[in-house]
Amino acid sequence: MVVISPTPSTSLSFFSSQSRLSFNTSSPSKPFFTKPKPFAIMAMSEDPVLNWILTEGKATQITKTSSVGGGCINLATRYDTDVGPFFVKTNRSIGPSMFEGEALGLKLMYETNTIRVPKPFKVGSLPRGGSYIIMEFVEFGASRSGQAALGRKLAEMHKAGKSAKGFGFDVDNTIGSTPQINTWTSDWIDFYAKHRLGYQLKLARDQYGDSSIYEKGHKLAKNLAPLFENVVIEPCLLHGDLWSGNITYDKNGEPVILDPACYYGHSEAEFGMSWCAGFGSSFYNSYFEVMPKQPGFEKRRELYLLYHYLNHYNLFGSSYRSSAMSIIEDYLRMLRI
Repeated sequence: MVVISPTPSTSLSFFSSQSRLSFNTSSPSKPFFTKPKPFAIMAMSEDPVLNWILTEGKATQITKTSSVGGGCINLATRYDTDVGPFFVKTNRSIGPSMFEGEALGLKLMYETNTIRVPKPFKVGSLPRGGSYIIMEFVEFGASRSGQAALGRKLAEMHKAGKSAKGFGFDVDNTIGSTPQINTWTSDWIDFYAKHRLGYQLKLARDQYGDSSIYEKGHKLAKNLAPLFENVVIEPCLLHGDLWSGNITYDKNGEPVILDPACYYGHSEAEFGMSWCAGFGSSFYNSYFEVMPKQPGFEKRRELYLLYHYLNHYNLFGSSYRSSAMSIIEDYLRMLRI
């Protein structure tokens, strides 16, 4: 067990368990190491994560650190302490803006007091480049409450999380590692056409020279209005990246959602990752008991999948292009444009 605790000194030492500090009895003023092993000395001020945990985090000892599996973008670590565990994500190449967006989203979802999310504590820069976020560590367990509870609590979050500013978010954030532009916009159709579809289509053209998907996609983006006839759209706080890897259950069996790409948008846009989220009938039935289904829901479902298929095309390559193009062409035929 590794025990790290603050001392009056400004530094923390990490020793090999086989190193021993001995003293030469013939010359007691000259200490020496017997069979030395490499060790590192790090000032607390050089490690802002340790600094926060051992000060504002109220811990006096860090008893263990362990890697936590999960995403492919950041390094995730569990810090066990005498006041409980903390969850820390670090990224050595991206500045704090990415984690600031995540922390704001977590904070706003947490404050709705609906579905459980990890409480964020601190975001900052690493001294040698990169950034970190410290948050509550949630102990995972079995899925006892299931999809019905997930649908109900997600709908409760959408109902509670409203914005008077319109559609968007106070900061831009990321969807995966792709920038997600959240400029405040008063009209949802304009927001979705420009900052969701339009941005992804431009990336595809710039990255792959894909003028075909760009031109057809823009034709669709300019003609979305018929899909929203008789629909009342209020800005709802969305998780924004809700797929199976970002959904889990705590030790009491209650749903937890993680790693958001939050913004305020049409509630139906939350289902854009449903093709890899595994939502079933119990999820939707429970959701629509709280947030009633709007006219034309079925004909808009593919529109919200399109944003995420385009993003996967831009992130992972051509295997996702056909799905995106198929949705675009189907809508162009449906709308006769």
